[in-house]
Formats: sequence, C-alpha cells, structure tokens
Amino acid sequence: MSIAAHFDSYSAARAHFKDLLDAARRGRVATVQRETGRAAVVDAERLRVSLVAVLPSPQVVAEDGGWSVFLHGVPVAADAATFDEAIEEMIVALREYADDWQERLLDAPNHRGNWALVQVIELSDDAQLREWLVGAPR
Repeated sequence: MSIAAHFDSYSAARAHFKDLLDAARRGRVATVQRETGRAAVVDAERLRVSLVAVLPSPQVVAEDGGWSVFLHGVPVAADAATFDEAIEEMIVALREYADDWQERLLDAPNHRGNWALVQVIELSDDAQLREWLVGAPR
C-alpha cells in the first residue's frame, strides 16, 4: 500500500473504500477527486483534537454570585448559579448553535467562519466538550 491514498474519482475511492478509511485512521493523507473539487477523508478523533488546539479558549468567569461561560467572537454563552450548571448550559447552547449552523447559518457571512467550532461540537461527546470548556489537559 502506498503511503498516501489518493483516488482520482468517486468510483475508484468506492472500489478501495477500506484502503481510504485505513489511510485516514492511520493519519495518512487520504483524498478523493471529484469534478467539483477534492475532498479529504480524515480520522474524526484526529480532526477533533487538531481543531480544539486552534480554537480560542472558552472563558469561564464568576460573576454576580453565579458563573458565565462564553467564547469570544461567537454568539454562544451561558449563565447559571453554579459552575457545573453553567458548563452544562453551555454544552446545550453549543449543541443548539451547531444545529442552527448546519441548518441555516453556514452560509451567513458572520457565521461562516465558525466551521471549526461546529466540527468540534459535532465530533465531541458531552464529556469532551466539558473538558474543552473547563480547560482540562488536551
């Protein structure tokens, strides 16, 4: 097997689908060329970890007897009486934002740039989102 997995058509990729997925899982470059452009196939966990590393850090602050969680430049925030409630509320708010983004915001000029955030949300379970929000080691 070659080091990378490049397929010049959807049909070729389909015929070698296992090779394509195996290359992606191992972290090798795996691409499929189509008339409309080239797509990369990547391991979901590798992508999630890489994107978390480049996203701005969430801010969790104590305010007015409660807690607030927010992301600079992103219209998603949560407030609650306790730290844990604020984190849980933020996870819900992030999931709702990702749904809205997928449904209608992805082409809006002021939301288009949040692609990486949406990928992280969709590729993470709640425990992984919590780790990111509270700043646990990556």
